[in-house]
Amino acid sequence: MTDAVPAAAPSTADGPAVPGSTAELTIERPAHGGHFVARHEGRVVFVRHSLPGEVVRVRFTETDDDASFWRADAVEVLQASPHRVAHPWPVADALKAAARGRSAVGGAEFGHIDLSEQRRLKAQIFEEQLSRLAKTDRTVTVEAAPGEAADGLAWRTRAAFAVDDAGRLAMHLHRSHAVVPVRDMPLAVAAINDLRLWTLDLTGIGRVDVAVPSGGGEPLVLLVPAAGTSPRRIASVASSIDGASVGVLDAESGQVQRLKGRTWLQESVLGIDYRVTGAGFWQIHRGAPEALVTAVLDGVQPAAGERIADLYAGAGLFTVPLARAVGPDGAVLSVEGSPGTSRDARRNLHGQDHVSIVQGRVDAVLGRWTEPLDAVLLDPPRAGAGRKVVRQIVQARPRAVGYVSCDPASFARDLGYFLGAGWSLDALRVFDLYPHTHHMESFARLLPPPA
Repeated sequence: MTDAVPAAAPSTADGPAVPGSTAELTIERPAHGGHFVARHEGRVVFVRHSLPGEVVRVRFTETDDDASFWRADAVEVLQASPHRVAHPWPVADALKAAARGRSAVGGAEFGHIDLSEQRRLKAQIFEEQLSRLAKTDRTVTVEAAPGEAADGLAWRTRAAFAVDDAGRLAMHLHRSHAVVPVRDMPLAVAAINDLRLWTLDLTGIGRVDVAVPSGGGEPLVLLVPAAGTSPRRIASVASSIDGASVGVLDAESGQVQRLKGRTWLQESVLGIDYRVTGAGFWQIHRGAPEALVTAVLDGVQPAAGERIADLYAGAGLFTVPLARAVGPDGAVLSVEGSPGTSRDARRNLHGQDHVSIVQGRVDAVLGRWTEPLDAVLLDPPRAGAGRKVVRQIVQARPRAVGYVSCDPASFARDLGYFLGAGWSLDALRVFDLYPHTHHMESFARLLPPPA
């Protein structure tokens, strides 16, 4: 199904703003979440697909009377920013989509912005979150990932696709269950596009996930069948996919059934090999593992014989190099909530007797952990660690904390908790690991107050 943009409602000049109505707005500044701030009749409006200083015609998408802000999409640029460029992905170009009477797909909401300006805006957003939520001022520079292409494309090693009612490969429109067919994914590495999945009849499949090793290699395609699809139909779709391993993913349990090839990927980072199951978590940008492992080791500075906790540890991306650094006379605690990903960590750390791998909630594990810790590394999900986990880390009295974050708002909130306990932000690096989107990744080193 395609999410058609409603027929233009009357301009707000002729009546109150309602979803589908339009207005001419001047964009002021960027905001967290891929939006830009404008004002309409005294109310804040979060506008997507625009740029500071532009004058745009917007179509309102949310206008609840009791809301503290409204939402809108730019559908026409009346005065363009000098930093506006041609979007590299037509189905994600909001202006082209609006001209065709529909919305744009999500996943490339900054594609209309020059890449260097994207990074400057991300730095501004990060600084604003630090100031607003952590009450601290710091100048931020956003770094490109190692080996980043000049155009910021071909970086995704993981991609999730929908399937439309006609059995065509598709993607979701922004904030919608509706989908549109796609014939390429410019943000994805070549190995994903080379599969040409959009040429196949995917009838009976509800979702298609594709993963490729960061350093290259055979892709893994995971099929999530629609309800009622027969095993014969699933096998038929699998047989039509050339040049890839194929499995069936149970979306609820995360279990993968092999159809052909293997159900895992071999990853290699700075000379360390990892095995990651098809449904397991791994950094999406092909250069992200190297960038983040280097930042963590430089920041945490693990020493032989130390005891270190790796929280929200995933498949062991950081646990393995930390375990090597502390050696058999040290100890590493690895905590991961996902059972499948925790199993990956066990495989990747097989034979490392000085590593304790615990599957469970981080706060629950820390609540019963009694051994001293010299350093703590945490890489929480987008929601952050939260007040309770920060308090538990502070109570453990490590010499340093390394914090990897994929969300500046939750990081700034958690940083505020550390600062309130007397800790300091000693070092901060921010990486552009999601070009053409509003997302970014960061690493911070936090130090306790002097004894």
